[in-house]
Parts: sequence; structure tokens; C-alpha cells
Amino acid sequence: MGFWDVTIKLLEGFEITCLIFALTLILALPLGLIISFGSMSKFLPLRLTVKVIVWIVRGIPLMLQIFIVFYVPGFIFGAPVATRLNSVIVAFAINYACYFSEIFRGGIESISKGQYEAGQVLGMTKMQIFFRVILLQVIKRIIAPMSNEIITLIKDTALARVIMVAEILKIAEELMSSYALIWPMFYSGAFYLLFVGILTLIFGFFEKKLSYFKV
Repeated sequence: MGFWDVTIKLLEGFEITCLIFALTLILALPLGLIISFGSMSKFLPLRLTVKVIVWIVRGIPLMLQIFIVFYVPGFIFGAPVATRLNSVIVAFAINYACYFSEIFRGGIESISKGQYEAGQVLGMTKMQIFFRVILLQVIKRIIAPMSNEIITLIKDTALARVIMVAEILKIAEELMSSYALIWPMFYSGAFYLLFVGILTLIFGFFEKKLSYFKV
């Protein structure tokens, strides 16, 4: 199998990698923000429940969570309730939402109470204060740790292969076993490097755009 044929195969797997990455972000970012509100709630039972859930999800390896989401419903109901790809996306979204929630929580709690009080003096509602005054400052403060988690997500997509989802590394493994070619495994790393490089430039751009916040 030639270089071009391998490239086409790896691109097919990379499409699945990008799909897992994109859907995880779309689901995990808003869910993480909601979870962060729960972890900061003044209602003690809710706050404790959310904190325990976050602790469990962050404490269990992501690979095991993928197994749980895919296999456990099948054991309970006698048949799989989701496709392999959907199970991966659900596991990733829940896992990363919990990590993102802690980043959101830290960013929100780092804003001084005086800014909330100033907004109230101006007659703004809590929602207006959060979205017009607080949110951009929070984004500025969390962009560095958030970028680290998102870059980690790119590499974590390789875990999808544990339940036979044909992402790029799984395709490279199949090429290696079927055609006795080891170089596609290393070649697949170039796709990850390119993706990470693009994201690094994007995050750098946003950091500069938000540099007017002196925090």
C-alpha cells in the first residue's frame, strides 16, 4: 500500500477524530457551565450532589467510562442502547464537562464581589451582570487552562478505539496489522501535531484579543 493510499485511509479515520472532538466540545462546554453553577449553588444538597458526581467522573479513567457507557446499558436492557460512536461521544462529553466545570468555577469565583455589587448599583439583573460584565473576564482567566484541556481532548480521542471506533489511530493499527506497515502509526502523529498547531494559534489569537483585561 502506497503513501497516498495510506493518507486517504488515515484521513477517513481523522474525520471521525474531528467529529468526536467537535461534538464533545459542543456538548461539554455548556454542560460544564451548568455543572459549575450547581457546584456553586447555595442549596447544599444540590451543591454536594454535583461535587460528588464531578469527583467520581474525574476520578475514574476515561477509558473505563467509555466501557461503562457502552456496555453497562446493554447488560441492563439486554441490548446496546447506543452505537459505539454515540457511546464515545456521551462518555467524552460527560467527562470533559466535569473538568470544564471546575475551570469555569475557578474563573467565576476569582472575580471580585465588588464587580457584582457595582452592577447591582447600576440596576442590572444578575443575568445581565454575568453575561455583560463577568463572562468576558472569566474567559480571559480560563483560556489558558481551557486550551490545555481542549488540546488533551484531541489526543484522548484515540481512546475511542478501545470499543472499535475507527478513529485515526485505530485505522493506523489496522494498516499495521493488515499490511505489516509500521510507518502509518508514526504518520498519524502528524495529523495530531497539525491539529494541535492550528488550535494553539487560535487560542493565542483569542488571548491577544482579550489582553485589554488587566487581571
